[in-house]
Amino acid sequence: MNPEKDSPSIPPHSETPRSRRRSGPSPWIFVAIAALAVAGWQWFDTRQKLTEMRSEIAQSIAEGNEERGAQKQLREQVEAMQAKLGALDDKLGEFRSQGEALQGLYQEMARSREEATLIEVEQAITLAGQQLQLAGNVPVAVLALQTADARLARLDRPQHLPLRKALAKDLQRLNAIPFVDFPGLSLRLEQLLLGVDKLPLASDGRPSAKVEKLAIADDKADWWQRTGQALWQELKGLVRIQRFDREAPALLAPGQDFFLRENLKLRLLNARLALFARDQATFRNELKVAQEWLGRYFDQGDKSVLSSQAMLRQIASSDINVELPTLSDSQAALRSLRSGKDKK
Repeated sequence: MNPEKDSPSIPPHSETPRSRRRSGPSPWIFVAIAALAVAGWQWFDTRQKLTEMRSEIAQSIAEGNEERGAQKQLREQVEAMQAKLGALDDKLGEFRSQGEALQGLYQEMARSREEATLIEVEQAITLAGQQLQLAGNVPVAVLALQTADARLARLDRPQHLPLRKALAKDLQRLNAIPFVDFPGLSLRLEQLLLGVDKLPLASDGRPSAKVEKLAIADDKADWWQRTGQALWQELKGLVRIQRFDREAPALLAPGQDFFLRENLKLRLLNARLALFARDQATFRNELKVAQEWLGRYFDQGDKSVLSSQAMLRQIASSDINVELPTLSDSQAALRSLRSGKDKK
């Protein structure tokens, strides 16, 4: 067998795979390279994006941490503010309670002050009424009512206006009364009463039994001269010169001068009581009897007796029959104010 005939025929221009690979680069290489490049670019891009994403996540986490820290700090500040507000609320409540206590104390003090003022006003009105009824002392009564009105004016309360109006009305009545110095008249009568025991009686004008003592000026004085002077003083005491062209004074039995003086005092006391009672008739009658007794039983040559008679005439000429108000308006207004306060 011919080996050349048994071997397959090979085309003259056919190439084996190795010869084809050697002939030029395969296009798949470029595809692979491109795929690798794309994969690399995608990997790089993905890595870069992952890096950026990580950075963003880290930044977000950092910002979140900062925000949580800020929130935590804010919460702490809020809690601290709430604690401070709670403390302030407690102090505010304490201040409010103290303020209420102070307000209550102030109101209590105001009520106490008002009560004390009303007590003073009541005392002043009572004093004015006593001075009018017992002593007839109009100036003191006017001063007492003015003091009461001044006390009420300091409080300046609307509920006190009726009382102040009543006080003004009573003051107007008192100021319209004719002035009579009742205290002055009473003091004059008291002065006369105290001086009764010192007034000399008419029977006391008899010769005096006193003998003036002679002072021995010199041891060499003449005994006869001293004796003569003593006798002359005795003779002067035995002689009395008296006028008989006037009525002789009434003489009293021994010991009767005491009863005379006491009865005269009693007359003056009755006149003083009549003065307080505004009893014009009794007042003048008692003073008239006292004047008659002074002229009849007491020494008309004595200055104190003459002065007492002149004072009695002056007192008797006073008109004491003056009708005084009773301050009923002020007293009624005060009672009404008191009753209104008690009902509250």
